[in-house]
Amino acid sequence: MVTIYDIAAKAGVSAMTVSRVINNTGKISEKTRAKVKRVMEEMNYVPNQTARSLVLQQTKLLFLLITDITNPFYTTLARGAEDAAKKHGYRLLFGNSDESLEKEADYVTTILTTRVDGVLLAPAGDPSLPHLESLRKHNVPFVLLDREVPGMDCDIVLGDSKEGAKRLVEHLAEKGHRQIALVNGSSSISSARLRLQGYKEGLKLNELPFREEFVFETSFGQLGDLSDMTAWLERLDPMPTAILTGNNVLAVEAMRLLRAKGLRVPEDISIVCFDDLGPYSDVDPFLTVAAQQAYQFGYMGMGMLIDRIGERDGSSPWKKVVLPAELLVRRSVKDISSEEG
Repeated sequence: MVTIYDIAAKAGVSAMTVSRVINNTGKISEKTRAKVKRVMEEMNYVPNQTARSLVLQQTKLLFLLITDITNPFYTTLARGAEDAAKKHGYRLLFGNSDESLEKEADYVTTILTTRVDGVLLAPAGDPSLPHLESLRKHNVPFVLLDREVPGMDCDIVLGDSKEGAKRLVEHLAEKGHRQIALVNGSSSISSARLRLQGYKEGLKLNELPFREEFVFETSFGQLGDLSDMTAWLERLDPMPTAILTGNNVLAVEAMRLLRAKGLRVPEDISIVCFDDLGPYSDVDPFLTVAAQQAYQFGYMGMGMLIDRIGERDGSSPWKKVVLPAELLVRRSVKDISSEEG
């Protein structure tokens, strides 16, 4: 196995100089640095990352924990996080909690035993607080994405959930819809609460009544069983002319239900949702959405995390970034403004 002493002998420098090149520390001329790196490549030298981490007190490993890898929002977010991590010389580990507090707890244990330098995570919900407190207790820097957790002050990147939902309701109202239902995520998730607030504000601004029975709460993830949503929809009288869903996964699930009932979108009922359907949605643009800047969530969040790792003492004030959503009008809304009622 090639050692730093072998590299030093061939390059004609000291072992300390080789160590400084590997760890990017100390003052070394660019000429010497280039010579040492060239010899390392010629001898196929691979640095001992464990030993290096002991010297630098860093592993150069970061962890990204999201709630649903099947959701295009999170896959695009992950790309942004990976690109930012790579740019700064970090490697990225990954976990998917499936909106489960139990899985999230297991991943937090893995994070603590792996000795990663920091964590970028979308929490499962408000009950994630003990998991975040555990990270803080063990001095693991973290940045939250998409969801706040009451009782935890930290760096965070959010979308403007309330404004985005309000604009979707306003768009439906402009097209003549007065019976607008909401299929949303759990009220234990901050983004779902804000989307409910935006839905209510949108109704109020358009002089439409809020009806509790027109709101259906479920998981933000894929639904294996649509029977509860089906029963809810069949109870509604009058039937809604439009449905707003709290995210893109729920929009697909709602359309699956409607198709099973023989209802067409938008001919029989209109659908709008939060979040776009991913990088290929422009191939057959259909759903009208409040599109979030998914890539920027990951890229900016990772930049904030790396900044926080760099200071370590936590002396800087917590940062909160709110990214606006963009209304993308497509073909999933029927204009019924000329119809009676």
